[in-house]
Amino acid sequence: MYRGKEGMLAWMAHRAAGIGIFLFLVAHIIDISLMGFGPKTFNKMLHLYTNPVARLGEVLLLAAVLFHALNGVRIGIIDFVPGGVRVHRAMFYAVIILFLVVFIPAAYILLRDIIL
Repeated sequence: MYRGKEGMLAWMAHRAAGIGIFLFLVAHIIDISLMGFGPKTFNKMLHLYTNPVARLGEVLLLAAVLFHALNGVRIGIIDFVPGGVRVHRAMFYAVIILFLVVFIPAAYILLRDIIL
């Protein structure tokens, strides 16, 4: 199931998304801790998030969280539903399709003021 095919790709993407989410959480904790240094310092940091590169980071975070959640449901089905392993390939493609159906409009909404 995990030798170079869909299962391996899902496994790698799930780990990469998890690492990305973890790195965001670390950065978020650091950002919030800046409130202790006063509003001026905190507001300077918040201003950085108006940068188009930071907006792209928000879209990447959305992608990571969305894929991680959808693939996590797929993993739960594989692990806990009898016969789930037999349909893991179909579920992988279902995750990809559902991911794209949700991600593309959401990414457009997040980036529309930058790309238009």
